[in-house]
Amino acid sequence: MSRFLIPIIASSFFFAGLLIGASKSISKEDEYSYLKLFTDVLKIVKDYYVEEPHVKDLIYGALNGMLTSLDPFSAFFPPEKYKEFMEETEGEFGGIGIEISMEKGRPIVVSPIEGTPAYKAGLRAGDIIVAVDGEDTFGKTLLEIVKKIRGKPGTKVTLMIMRKGADKPIKVEITRAIIRIESVKYTKYENLGYIKIIQFQHYTARDLKKAIKELINSGVEGLILDLRNNPGGLLSEAVRVSDLFLPEGKLIVYTKGRRDEEKYYAKEDPLIPSRIPLVVLINKGSASASEIVTGALQDHGRAVIVGEKSFGKASVQNVIPLEDNSALKLTVAYYYTPKGRLIHEKGITPDVKVEMDSKTWEKLAETVRKMRIEGNGEKVILLPEIDIQLRKAIEVLRAKLGYKNAA
Repeated sequence: MSRFLIPIIASSFFFAGLLIGASKSISKEDEYSYLKLFTDVLKIVKDYYVEEPHVKDLIYGALNGMLTSLDPFSAFFPPEKYKEFMEETEGEFGGIGIEISMEKGRPIVVSPIEGTPAYKAGLRAGDIIVAVDGEDTFGKTLLEIVKKIRGKPGTKVTLMIMRKGADKPIKVEITRAIIRIESVKYTKYENLGYIKIIQFQHYTARDLKKAIKELINSGVEGLILDLRNNPGGLLSEAVRVSDLFLPEGKLIVYTKGRRDEEKYYAKEDPLIPSRIPLVVLINKGSASASEIVTGALQDHGRAVIVGEKSFGKASVQNVIPLEDNSALKLTVAYYYTPKGRLIHEKGITPDVKVEMDSKTWEKLAETVRKMRIEGNGEKVILLPEIDIQLRKAIEVLRAKLGYKNAA
């Protein structure tokens, strides 16, 4: 799910500090009365429930309810779920390959991750999952839904989705797989460089640096950075990626919570010369860390943003390990672009708006699938004759480079 993260906190002392004086608006007497209410209910359930319950299950359930009552992105991870979560940030996990959030009590697809079973099955950003294997999703927690969707590689899961413009739910059967995500893919299109960031993981900036150097050495005159359907990831990598494009000392992003404010600046000279124009592609599946990069480059005038309005997730989560190997993922701040824009639930508006409907996406995905079956493997395939957003990005770059007849 949502994974806009700052580096994992290695000690539970931070969590303990949050609890001290947690709410000045509630008196100590009120706090104690609510804590007593909790312990009273726990004792009643423990003593009188029809079957003897496990106290750990009761506490874990209470913690889960506490966190999910806050927002769609805060969560409690039991030990096994925390382990799975950490594996995802390393770039390999089991499932179908979608990023989901919650909206009005139901899971909504933030983005299908490119190359995964979900992407190949045609899931799209904005699809609402109304049932998993025939079980209604309404009222379920995000972790419950994720657990239901995941399963043994090679097995199938059936999703019922509602898609904007569709008259009735669409049934989608997907075969689960081990999800291995190659964060950065790149290629050359005529005299232009093309780089796709799938997700912001450990080493994304390192891999991006390698891609940029190879493309520059090959003589590209302009660069396209494709962040479409990128659900985000690590804040630290979003900052490092932005640093590759911006001059030293430029503000990249700042976060502001109830307790503090933190600013992140570019620390190095840009890897890409200013003479090389840059276009960033976004759509409604671009969220979180991808919006940090987009906002920074847009605010500093370093790139032209092309595509559709982004998802609009600007909340910051800390991952806080606990003593029993469980963890909290807690929203602690919002992030703001260099010019002070809070894009949470608003998204980033592109400089050049180009809508691409689901039929065009499906045609593009099907064409790529056929080409790979014919022997192109995992090669980066660019089809501007179908991909109208990519075509516009190419036109914008050519115009920047002074090409005649550029649109």
